[in-house]
Amino acid sequence: MGFKDQIDFSKLPQHIAIIMDGNGRWAKGKGKLRVFGHRNGVLSVRDIVEASVEMGIGYLTLYTFSSENWNRPRLEVSAIMELMVSTIHKEIENFMRNNVRLNAIGDLKMLPEKCFRELTWAIDKTSANSGLTLTLALSYSSRNEMVQAAKNIACKVKSGELNAEDIDERTFAANLYTRNMPDPELLIRTSGEYRISNYLLWQIAYAELYFTPKLWPDFRREDLYDAIIDYQKRERRFGLTSEQLN
Repeated sequence: MGFKDQIDFSKLPQHIAIIMDGNGRWAKGKGKLRVFGHRNGVLSVRDIVEASVEMGIGYLTLYTFSSENWNRPRLEVSAIMELMVSTIHKEIENFMRNNVRLNAIGDLKMLPEKCFRELTWAIDKTSANSGLTLTLALSYSSRNEMVQAAKNIACKVKSGELNAEDIDERTFAANLYTRNMPDPELLIRTSGEYRISNYLLWQIAYAELYFTPKLWPDFRREDLYDAIIDYQKRERRFGLTSEQLN
């Protein structure tokens, strides 16, 4: 019996977030440049997106490029940006065929003009699709996202649009990049690292965390199925006791 056959499709996580880690180490292990790992990581993205579509997952959010990644060697950053442009252009047909809606979160103004233009074009092109929402976290920092949310709320209070005493968790969440999405129920990180790396810190408050030693270019749909099976074995209590749930 394969992993997919063990999944309870009535209990799928609605939103899966992934920290795609290990491209550089994968390439280095093969005696190649880091960009070779990024190129092969695209194959994993394609496979995971297709598997998510087939299962009926509603939201898939991929940590594609952090705000800290701008500090990497210039040649690697340029190669990643060029790869992103070419990949989006190549995948648009698959997005349309599979009813995938593309989305992006982060400080998108930091992206090179060509990359930003291709991204916004693809987002607009797929905006009417109603299947999987594929979100790319680009030039993303969760701390910065929360600072910006606090600034937005402060401006609303200052203008009289919002009363300070009315601010609650719902108000804060409504000012995040992810305001139109449910919080992730499952967070996956590849490469054997046990860190969150400034990713969706507010949103994953009650997410189940799954860590795998596999490097991202080796992560395929069978690995996703395995992560979902592990997720379904866990008891999600949200502060309650097992007796209360049962």
